[in-house]
Amino acid sequence: MKPTRKQQTGASFFSILIVLLVAGFFFSVAFKLYPAYLEYNTIDSVLTQVSTDRDELTKSMSSLKLDIGKKFRINQVKLPHKDSLIITKKEGVIRFVLDYEIRVPMFYNVDAMVKFEKQYEAIAP
Repeated sequence: MKPTRKQQTGASFFSILIVLLVAGFFFSVAFKLYPAYLEYNTIDSVLTQVSTDRDELTKSMSSLKLDIGKKFRINQVKLPHKDSLIITKKEGVIRFVLDYEIRVPMFYNVDAMVKFEKQYEAIAP
């Protein structure tokens, strides 16, 4: 009696095609959302640096806002709205409130909305 041998088969054309389509979709979404997160990371690093720099915190509110604007311009970052960053000083505490959202066009009439919220606090010297 001769043993039967099962044939080994690899992935079919359609299974490879489905895997490539799904991977392509996720890469496409990632590449479209990446600039929004990169810009937020830059804004976050600028505000973290300003909120920890004692020389910056000794300045007046108007010059502090101008310096932050200059740092954004140097890093080629623009907030979507002028109300996206609110800077207040109350009882010796400077608070930076970052709150904005960006709409990223994905496919045809489908958009993704990315929302960023963060607060920074620093004690004025």
